[in-house]
Amino acid sequence: MKKLQLLLITCSLFICGLSDESVYAIKYEETQPIEIPYAEIGFTTVEEAVKEFEHYYQQDLKLPLKVPPLPFTHHFGRFTDLDGVANDAFELEFINEESPESHYILNVRPVQYKIPIKAKYTLKTYKLKNGEEATLINIADSFVALVFERDNWQYMLSIDKRITDKVTPKILVDIANSIDYLGETKQP
Repeated sequence: MKKLQLLLITCSLFICGLSDESVYAIKYEETQPIEIPYAEIGFTTVEEAVKEFEHYYQQDLKLPLKVPPLPFTHHFGRFTDLDGVANDAFELEFINEESPESHYILNVRPVQYKIPIKAKYTLKTYKLKNGEEATLINIADSFVALVFERDNWQYMLSIDKRITDKVTPKILVDIANSIDYLGETKQP
């Protein structure tokens, strides 16, 4: 037994090396700012993305005035033009660098290319103040979304499921209704 222990100690010393040389560790580089990976996948400022989207479709885009009552550290916008109108969309993301669950996404696409809502994913429906219906749906295992149509757009307000106690369906409905913050003007 002692021979085995002595052999193990000797091997360990040999593997680890008995040297009087200094050992230098590679300095760990600080992680890159969160803006860089978002920029690499096409995100820009919200204003720039809205301008691109409106220019492409030749129609104004109304965004909700309200956002979820969470602390966000960043917000980015992106207009995706994928050569097929069905895949074109505006995306707005609010994130918190220190709290990954504080994640809010707003997607907008033309209503003629809307994402269909399957009944099996529907959680509940709500009536918006403009009379339109909004549907709360499950998106995979990690997000819920409130989906509604307005002005020839399909809007999808998505939040991480881990924060549904802080951002309730009522809050999502209030956010959807905040698009009408200037009120509706009726044509005679």
